[in-house]
Amino acid sequence: MFRLAKDSATKSRTRAINQFKAVLIRAEPALRDALSGLSLPKLIRRCTELPTDAPTHPASAAAYTLQLLSIRVAHLTAEIEQLTARITEAIDAHTPTLLQQYGVGPDTAGALLLAVGDNPERMTSEAAFAALCGVSPIEASSGKTQRRRLNRGGDRRANSALYTITITRLRWDQRTRAYVERRTSEGKTRREAIRCLKRYIARELYQLITRRQPSTP
Repeated sequence: MFRLAKDSATKSRTRAINQFKAVLIRAEPALRDALSGLSLPKLIRRCTELPTDAPTHPASAAAYTLQLLSIRVAHLTAEIEQLTARITEAIDAHTPTLLQQYGVGPDTAGALLLAVGDNPERMTSEAAFAALCGVSPIEASSGKTQRRRLNRGGDRRANSALYTITITRLRWDQRTRAYVERRTSEGKTRREAIRCLKRYIARELYQLITRRQPSTP
């Protein structure tokens, strides 16, 4: 439920931000110059303080619209932050160690837990979890070429979550970088190395997701 509400709020905020930028581009030069050079968060805060008088000409209409849209963006941002906190609390109550893993955030952890919760009959083993997430290797050998390709099946949200975790580790974790460099030096492509990483991460997180937590008295 929280994930559904957050996805809706995120889409609405993106739409409001795009409308905000479109209005700003068409605003009077004086208003644009006054708001230039600001980052988006500062720009939103600045526009919430614009005059609220009833618009009587195009310049005041643009300022009025920018204020309304900036207030909407700020409200949706607060709603998203609140829902993220609720998702984090729910994950901690179910699998407290999951968010402690490198690169795992509330959104990616939530996607993996939802995939498991919606398909309990398929969770018979760690390999079944990998297949559920679409990271199990598929044979693609031909002739003398021996290779495996990426799996394009499974739960795509869970697959996307594992990909996000993998890319995060590739960017910041030195051990992950060293692993990819070693596999590419062995003749694998970068895509094949990432596939191996996703499979490894699925194995690692499966142990945490399925581990029974001690019940509290």
